[in-house]
Amino acid sequence: MSETKVAFVYPGQGSQFVGMGQFLFENFSNSRPILEMASDAISYDLKKLCFDGPESELMKTENTQPAIVAVSAMAHKVLTEDLGVKPTVALGHSVGEYNAVLGAGCFSTEDAIRSVRLRGKSMQEAVPLGLGGMAAFMGPEPDEVIEICDWVTKNSNMGVLEAANFNAPGQIVISGHAQAISWLEKNLDKFPWKSAPKRTKLIPLKVSAPFHCSLMKPAQDKMAVHFETVAFSNPKHKVIQNVNADFSDRAEDIRSRLISQVSQPVRWIESVLKLKEMNVSEIIEVGSGQVLKGLNKKIWPEQSMLSMNTMEDVKVIESKFK
Repeated sequence: MSETKVAFVYPGQGSQFVGMGQFLFENFSNSRPILEMASDAISYDLKKLCFDGPESELMKTENTQPAIVAVSAMAHKVLTEDLGVKPTVALGHSVGEYNAVLGAGCFSTEDAIRSVRLRGKSMQEAVPLGLGGMAAFMGPEPDEVIEICDWVTKNSNMGVLEAANFNAPGQIVISGHAQAISWLEKNLDKFPWKSAPKRTKLIPLKVSAPFHCSLMKPAQDKMAVHFETVAFSNPKHKVIQNVNADFSDRAEDIRSRLISQVSQPVRWIESVLKLKEMNVSEIIEVGSGQVLKGLNKKIWPEQSMLSMNTMEDVKVIESKFK
């Protein structure tokens, strides 16, 4: 009988909602200390924030990131301890990568929560509100998006524009100066396409900062200083990191790639295809929402993904791993 290879994938910003993690807290007593520990680590009531909101507070980047990491850590504990499911490989989308590293035993829960609190705050402060922006760019291939962003940066005189998230085929997020995105919207028809896609669409995103681009360098520098004080260990299982869409098995590599990830693109398509190369047989989205499940359908449509949002989801997972 062939080995069951299981991938744990952890969601990032955008998966949050008021009520996240509440069913875990109510049904699995061993998940509760995680939320309490996380709240103590940053002196902020994450339980109240996650369960009651208000949404306006939950949506603030410095609050969103520790909330997402705390809830995913709860789900991880339920999976591994209550259900006895162990991952072969782990990866996370943007801030979700902190959960992949935490779940692999590379640093402590307290260090993970403190780190993402600082990460969110530093990313928010790196660019004045309103100066930066992000947009979903539907249609072009990854190489074309990179070329278009370079073209905008060189020709618009409106600042920087870069590919930030390679989320799924035909769905790439760009990031940079808000004026550069506006310029692209008005001038896209002037781009010298080699072979223009049948349809393109640019959808500005409601975000508070231009994540995963070079404008985040000040935040990256702060994380580099912070991580000098955090102890890292080698991972207990395979971890795929965003910046290179490849395995990291040394503590120092994991540390340096977490730092550079702040200003580098998330290579999610390549990361999921790495799971396909491994012949992973089960993928579980460990945390709130189903954002990654939606992306996975576009990247690897033959492979389903299990969720962790309700007790029914937990029962499905339990039945698969009996």
